[in-house]
Amino acid sequence: MTDFAYEAINPAGTLVNGRIAARDEQTANEKLQKKRLAVVSLKPSESAVPEKQAIESFFAKRLSHKQLSLFTRQLSTLVAVMPLEEALQTLMAQAEKNAAILEDIHVKVVEGYKLSTALAQQPKSFSPLYISMVAAGEASGGLAKVLENLADLLDRQAKTRSALLAALAYPSALALVALAVIIAMMTLVVPKLVEQFDTMGQSLPWLTTAVITVSNLLVHYGWLILTVAVVSGLVAVRALRQPQVKARFDAFLLRLPFIGTILKRVAAAQLARTLSVMLENGLPVVDGLAATAKTAQNSQIRRAYQEVMRDIGEGSTISAALKRTGLCPPLLINMAASGEQSGRLAVLLDRAGETLEREFDTATTTALSLLEPAIIVLMGGAVTIIVLAILLPILQLNVLAIG
Repeated sequence: MTDFAYEAINPAGTLVNGRIAARDEQTANEKLQKKRLAVVSLKPSESAVPEKQAIESFFAKRLSHKQLSLFTRQLSTLVAVMPLEEALQTLMAQAEKNAAILEDIHVKVVEGYKLSTALAQQPKSFSPLYISMVAAGEASGGLAKVLENLADLLDRQAKTRSALLAALAYPSALALVALAVIIAMMTLVVPKLVEQFDTMGQSLPWLTTAVITVSNLLVHYGWLILTVAVVSGLVAVRALRQPQVKARFDAFLLRLPFIGTILKRVAAAQLARTLSVMLENGLPVVDGLAATAKTAQNSQIRRAYQEVMRDIGEGSTISAALKRTGLCPPLLINMAASGEQSGRLAVLLDRAGETLEREFDTATTTALSLLEPAIIVLMGGAVTIIVLAILLPILQLNVLAIG
């Protein structure tokens, strides 16, 4: 017998999780179905997964965001006009990359598994939010509509991500070039000139001395500095895997003047968009929050979602629960309150998400447009200091020669 960890939706529409002992996965799935549970995720518990399987899972292939969006869009179109098995087979046949993932999903569906259960076997490609929404679509009989809404949501996320990466590309390249130029001058140009200064027999200006000291450190101990930087980075990454350290770091990020505001807006926009889609497709708000919380990267935001879930479970309104977190923008809270009063919560949440995304785009565009001249000014300042450090001894020598 093997212990299987599962997530499922009960007859009341609530997402539940637990463990069940069974001979194999098929038997476990049958037992859960007899309990009238719609399986969302079913896999051996961590203690039952061999080390080899864990390693294979780590290196498993996954659908890229673009591939996932295309797969969802095409599947939403095909399931509206043909059976699910045929739709998956069609997509599998035309897939150019990662066809094995689609083949595995198709095999599971042919064997009798629900699509949500088959998707749950590919956790690297399909998030808990994605699986929960597919399960809701299967339960309501509106799978095609749910997949279409999911495709729209993925497209919006991809658009935001692409815009941010495009905006960061030039400043990042500029910063790397500036750093390379400065390091080259300090390690190649300055040492050559130092040899000339040594023959002068005169005391050097403090600026020149400081630049020569930095140059010597880079030339003789550059490897050590790089090693320390890499080791420090690895230690920091390892430390951030500790829940307490991660929680403090995430809280620090949210307190930063500009970055904290951006993180809150992005999280609020994602929450608003997600809840809007889930409400539109009949999924309970608590389940929507549970699925969204699993996708949140910031532990403080994830905890805030859990507090909202608890408050709503105790009878609180969504707007009041969001307000108590202290992390949601007033726009989202006010739109949620208006939606609850007017009975148009899904519509107004969607509009709130759209507005927050637009504010995020404006803020990041403005910040990045200011970053480019700032990098140029810093690079120019560093080069100017190096040039002055070189010229000052020469000018000092000329003054002595004339005097």
